[in-house]
This record gives sequence, structure tokens and C-alpha cells, in this order.
Amino acid sequence: MRVDPFGDSALIVTFDREISIEVNQRVIALYQKLKSNPTFNFLIPAYNSLTLGLSSNATSFEEASALIHQNYSELADQDQLITSSKTFVIPVCYAPDFSLDMDEVVLHTKISQEEIIEYHTSQVYHVYMLGFVAGFAYMGSLPKALDCPRKTTPRLKVPKGAVGLAGLQTGIYPAMAPGGWQIIGNTPIEMFNPENNPASVLQPGDSVKFRAIGKEEYRFIQLKIETDIFEMEIAHV
Repeated sequence: MRVDPFGDSALIVTFDREISIEVNQRVIALYQKLKSNPTFNFLIPAYNSLTLGLSSNATSFEEASALIHQNYSELADQDQLITSSKTFVIPVCYAPDFSLDMDEVVLHTKISQEEIIEYHTSQVYHVYMLGFVAGFAYMGSLPKALDCPRKTTPRLKVPKGAVGLAGLQTGIYPAMAPGGWQIIGNTPIEMFNPENNPASVLQPGDSVKFRAIGKEEYRFIQLKIETDIFEMEIAHV
């Protein structure tokens, strides 16, 4: 782990060059330990790094760096570098109306639509970070059979709830936005709501398992959300 200045009022902690769940859990453990520390006014966890903004309480880069090292050592000494998380079950409808790029993914991967859905719903994904737009969770890793490049020409408007693939990552668009991920389905779940606390359903370190649903269940879940009786499903895996 190394700590470096990041501009004139922030620090960046880099854990490793590789991207892995183990490295990301160390990022998240340090983020959780320091997020309420008055020395920092913002913290941004990423795949293998943590950016920390210095507040008016910070006296110097050196003291802030020493504080970071001290807290990381405490986590290591207490064996708290592996964080606990929830596994959310996210329903996804893969019907043609929603799977805007399914034909392109079939062409690239050389497997059938049924196999793509089976692969996509077959494993648990780790939430590495939030970014791009508020509440967009970068999740991985996909089975290698689903490794698919981004679209050559991004869409100007990707629908809210769209579930996409990019490389070995999968993600959900929490709002309509431009984007180049290959869209294979859509979830009725409200992934981001600024009136909620936290505003984003998913947080770094959480886990996700996708569940295939039909259009009838999709509309039923939408109705339950609109009437405020929907409850997120938490898996015990």
C-alpha cells in the first residue's frame, strides 16, 4: 500500500495494480474505517485505490498519510481486511423488448440467448465501486464465455434499469444515460433514489445474484414498487 498526494488537497491510496476481490476488500475496509474521520471531507473507493479529500481539520499531507497507515495497520492487526456484505437478488427480464443488444452478444460470444441468460444468472458478482452516474455499480467478474466488448458506437439514451455487459463486467443503469455497454435485459428495481438513505441500493463490497423473470413478473414488481410494498430479496450464499 502506498499513499501519494492527489492534487493540492487530496490523497490517493493505491493497494495493488491488479484488480481482484481481495484487493478491493482492502480498499473497502479502509474506506469504512475512515469515512467518518473529520480529517477527510470525501472518500471515493475504486477497484484498487481510495481517494481521500483533505478537510480543514487536516494539518498536512504527512500527518494525514500517517493517519491512513495507522488505521490500515489496525485493520490488519485485527484481521478486519475482509469485509462482510449483503448478497442482493436482482430480478432481470431478458425479453426482446429489454435485451437491446442480445443479437450482438450472441454473434460475438457464439453461444445462444438461453446460454447467455444461464451464464449471467449462474454466479454471484462482487460490487467493486460506484461511478459513471450516481448509483451505477461496477460488478464482476463475468464468466469468460460472456466476455464482450463495449459497443463501437454508444447509445445516447440507455433506458433506466438496463442491465449490460462490458468486458468481464456487468452493471445496471440506475437512470437513463448515454452508454456503450451491451444491453441484455432490464430490472424493475429502483437502483438509485436520492430520497433514500443510502441513495444507492448497492454499495461497494456488496454482492449481487441475478434472477431471470418474465414480463408479467416484471410488471408485478413495478406495481409493488409503485405502491411501496416491494422488499429486496437478500440471498444467503
